[in-house]
Amino acid sequence: MGDPKGFMSTPRREWPRRPVEERVRDWDEVYVPGALLPLVGKQADRCMDCGIPFCHDACPLGNLIPEWNDLVSRDDWRAASDRLHATNNFPEFTGRLCPAPCEAGCVLAINQPAVTIKNVEVAIADRSWELGFVPPRPPDRLSGRTVAVVGSGPTGLAAAQQLTRAGHTVAVYEKDDRLGGLMRYGIPEFKMEKHHLDRRLEQMRAEGTKFRTSTAVGRDVGAAELRSRYDALVIATGATAWRELPVPGRELAGIQQAMEYLPLANRVREGDLESSPMSAAGQHVVIVGGGDTGADCLGTAVREQAASVTQLDIYAQPGADRDDDAEPWPTYPKIYRLSPAHEEARELRTAPAADADARLFAASTLRFEGDAHGHVRSLHLVEVDAARSPRRDTERTLPADLVLLALGFSGPDRADGLVDQLGLAMEPRGTITRDASFGTNVPGVFAAGDAARGQSLIVWAIAEGRAVAAAVDRHLTGSSQLPSPIGPYDRPMTV
Repeated sequence: MGDPKGFMSTPRREWPRRPVEERVRDWDEVYVPGALLPLVGKQADRCMDCGIPFCHDACPLGNLIPEWNDLVSRDDWRAASDRLHATNNFPEFTGRLCPAPCEAGCVLAINQPAVTIKNVEVAIADRSWELGFVPPRPPDRLSGRTVAVVGSGPTGLAAAQQLTRAGHTVAVYEKDDRLGGLMRYGIPEFKMEKHHLDRRLEQMRAEGTKFRTSTAVGRDVGAAELRSRYDALVIATGATAWRELPVPGRELAGIQQAMEYLPLANRVREGDLESSPMSAAGQHVVIVGGGDTGADCLGTAVREQAASVTQLDIYAQPGADRDDDAEPWPTYPKIYRLSPAHEEARELRTAPAADADARLFAASTLRFEGDAHGHVRSLHLVEVDAARSPRRDTERTLPADLVLLALGFSGPDRADGLVDQLGLAMEPRGTITRDASFGTNVPGVFAAGDAARGQSLIVWAIAEGRAVAAAVDRHLTGSSQLPSPIGPYDRPMTV
């Protein structure tokens, strides 16, 4: 490594965030522009000569983390870019949006703060664009084979780019008017500015990938017809069937799904709307669900100047440190994390009822109550134990003019008819059934990403896209040199 003793002499320092009072007044990314590059060389030096880099296994892409850490510490950005892009099509996405299971698997994390792997990754990605290290890579020759990819999220885009570079003619079908899936309309601008996405899409167009927007397969074009027009079909629609909250009062106006709320705020940023018809401005907002989507709603509501915002998490508040018995290294631990949105809520005191930041832990919704016009006005909750059983005498009421349900997703939405028109076999949990080669029960049709795996992380989505591309390439040509980082049944490391 650049400095064999760097992990002993250099403390962990992360990309600093802009002051809360400044960043909540705009929608720009929360980090201080230009403040990462001066830090990242020394932070890369903290990567140990550990012998067995468990960060490789913690990352489903198999990112060559010690190699590009070493290259960054030596200021060799071109080589670092090559090593990073060898395993990851879109490191500027994962460097901003992935929760970094690689850092949980860092050997240094056994008894010290992990290497800032995610920060080094995004620094390489951004530097690669600045220095022109990621030009389009069109194929030398075409195979004469055609592939349709349904869905333009990270899985669909990764699969399309890999297959295009292998020489196949690829068309990506997207039901929305813009490309990117949840990265476009589900991820707020303050987490990832959309010019990062647009820049990568332009690269893909220059390589030869074709895009068809505003085209819902199953509705605007028949799924069986699409299958007949292409040599292979990849289903990468994501898991967009949201989970419901069946409690009394759910029918009241003002109770919305998170993925009804977030796209409208993103459309305001795209210039489609002057203001969101679901804006939280001046409203008492309650978010039901303690995950990342709930945090995205929290940061959005804060920027829309809600009167108050509270987030309910059914799980108990985790501790600050890893439980070595329940979640030993190198698994990804459930610990108390303060996202930028929670930091904002804490400093602005958006939720007077909460203990620390905007979250109420171990809280379960009992019912909603509304006014004479049928609009929600309050949420009744109760504290629960580890088995989710109510604790006596713990009922509370929160004011609620807008309730956002962020309870996760069960599988692909079947409303468009794609699944049923193709006759795809489904798992009991609502995902598409596939075999060891990512193939469905319909010949020539493959399924990848959250539509088949279930709700997961962006890093798994990209790994699925790369792996299904190799499977499709093998199906079309008899063999493949494309990398296949994971199998369809692989799962994150757990106890």
